[in-house]
Amino acid sequence: MSTSYRIGLVGKPSVGKSSFFNAATMNDVPEGAYPFTTIDPSVGEAYARVDCAAPEFDEECTPSVGYCADGTRFVPTKLVDVAGLIPGAHEGNGLGNQFLSDLNETDVLVHVVDFSGKTDAEGEATEGHDPRDDIAFLEEELDQWYLGVLEKGITRYETGYTTEDDAIEEELAEQMSAFKTSEDEIKRLIRRVGVGFDPAEWDADDQLELAREIRKETKPMVIAANKMDTPEAQENYEEITADPDYDHLTIVPCSAHAEKALKSAEQAGVVDYRPGDADFDILSDISDDQKQGLEQIRDFLGEFGATGVQAALETALFDVLGVTPVFPGGANGLGNERGEVLPDCYLIPPNSTAEDFAYSLHSDIGDGFLHAIDCRSNRQLGKDYEVESRDVIEVITTN
Repeated sequence: MSTSYRIGLVGKPSVGKSSFFNAATMNDVPEGAYPFTTIDPSVGEAYARVDCAAPEFDEECTPSVGYCADGTRFVPTKLVDVAGLIPGAHEGNGLGNQFLSDLNETDVLVHVVDFSGKTDAEGEATEGHDPRDDIAFLEEELDQWYLGVLEKGITRYETGYTTEDDAIEEELAEQMSAFKTSEDEIKRLIRRVGVGFDPAEWDADDQLELAREIRKETKPMVIAANKMDTPEAQENYEEITADPDYDHLTIVPCSAHAEKALKSAEQAGVVDYRPGDADFDILSDISDDQKQGLEQIRDFLGEFGATGVQAALETALFDVLGVTPVFPGGANGLGNERGEVLPDCYLIPPNSTAEDFAYSLHSDIGDGFLHAIDCRSNRQLGKDYEVESRDVIEVITTN
């Protein structure tokens, strides 16, 4: 069980987004090199890897969801393949409005970019397209969308629709509540941008800058630099990661094609491969062509350490969102009354307390919270204890 984080997968048509989604979830969404292959947001189950705590207690876990392989827990998370990113999406072009509302259901974005430069702005085949344009294009679409919502809030404030005592941050927080922001956050971002608290003094640039800051805070993003198994992509990657203009972004090199090929071969019993690993074993006799293809993938893994699909998802969850994995312990140490050992691993927000964790288990457990116990040290933990990654915690509750 885990708090259901939703990772939004975005990108232009034909950049390998559906391949990435299929590789991450092994769902069969149609893959095609033409716009609008993905029309509805497909939601699949992907996994984040967490070192299982059970071996430290000389136990073997029995996961209720996900699975465990050689001491690595694969904890489910939701991956949303968001359709319809084309120029002018924020104005409703193409599937624009649907695109934006689907995007709003997500906590963090993975933007799949064709780093080989072989798809143009519309997703058509080309040569020499600059991946920087695609990175800028998505950021600009989102900034314009946020700006439109921000402007409505400013208008409401200025036309006296609100009471005189309302501060601008209250109005904007309410107008932008769909982005899961708050008054305190808006206030902090207004201070960060340094535009002051009187919107009458904000010019167009100030408004755009504030919209951009709110977007970066509420829709953080990881770039999946796809098709990195091509020399063109590797050259672009070297240039872009060395460019200080892109320091604000986390860029993960990946090959969705390689991950899909390995998972398909694993399902067919041809290879022994675990998602995110740096190598694999060939288990059966295969043709020379197949062997050559797999050896090319092995070379890629040798160079980059993995296909990058797992890394992009985990970077989004653990590094960008700061999500904390926690195992609920039981009255007998690790087990529960059904004899299951560490059946669950929860993914909870950063800086959560023991009491927050109790509420993530169930509202009744939180309401009746007395204290928690660290199952490793048997130490009693108060409600304000800040939970750490891979803690094993038993909650003592009146309920």
